[in-house]
Amino acid sequence: MTTPLQWENMIGLTATDADGDKIGQVGQVYLDEGTGKPEWVTLSTGMFGTRQSFAPLYGSSVREDQLVLAVSRQLIKDAPSIEDDGHLDEAEVRALYQHYAAHLDPAGWGRPEDAGDDRYAGRHADAGPGGNPPGQHTDDAMTRSEERLNVGTENVPAGRARLRKYVVTENVSTTVPVSHEEVRLEREPVTDANRDAAVSGADITEAEHEIQLNAERPVVTKETVPVERVRLATESVAGEEQVSEEVRKEQIDEPEVDTRRGREL
Repeated sequence: MTTPLQWENMIGLTATDADGDKIGQVGQVYLDEGTGKPEWVTLSTGMFGTRQSFAPLYGSSVREDQLVLAVSRQLIKDAPSIEDDGHLDEAEVRALYQHYAAHLDPAGWGRPEDAGDDRYAGRHADAGPGGNPPGQHTDDAMTRSEERLNVGTENVPAGRARLRKYVVTENVSTTVPVSHEEVRLEREPVTDANRDAAVSGADITEAEHEIQLNAERPVVTKETVPVERVRLATESVAGEEQVSEEVRKEQIDEPEVDTRRGREL
């Protein structure tokens, strides 16, 4: 259970539900004006945390750097839209009790049958150390607040790339050196060395001699060889995108002074 002494440490914590689902960051803690006990917190929800949702502290606990609430993330998102202006009036408190009562249902909590029950009295936000809740002036200063954009990035699918190979046919020409045999007539005189071969046979005859002529011709064969490895890879390319979102901020007017009575209006 959250104790009254813990409220100062809640501001800025990350809030989760009982299942561990992240809800948002604690903005303000609203105290019961009668008892001074913390009763509600505002959480930054929605796109870029621009929406302030009210959640009950009943049944909550602080674990390390997280505020664990007793209600679900979806229930908080569906809560009535109430302006986080530092004070809850009776109608706003009633709407919150009616929204959350059926889910928490502690004895005597959040049952709107008795319209006169003081549980519907106003609540105010306590700003914590260094600040003052509206209507309680402990010094002569007020706090001006404004919303800031917290912009980040996330990885999302942006497309698909496919690597495909297919077969094409092309003509390849190359020069191949070849040789062939040609006939030439060789003459040699009859000498003592070849005389026996020259005079063998009849003196005058007819005769024929034949030799085989050879030539080289190109022979083409094909073989498949690996030539390279190809794969898909990604690289990060830096760029910029413009984002815009509405933010709220408080302005403080110049003081109006009643010169006739010498005091500020």
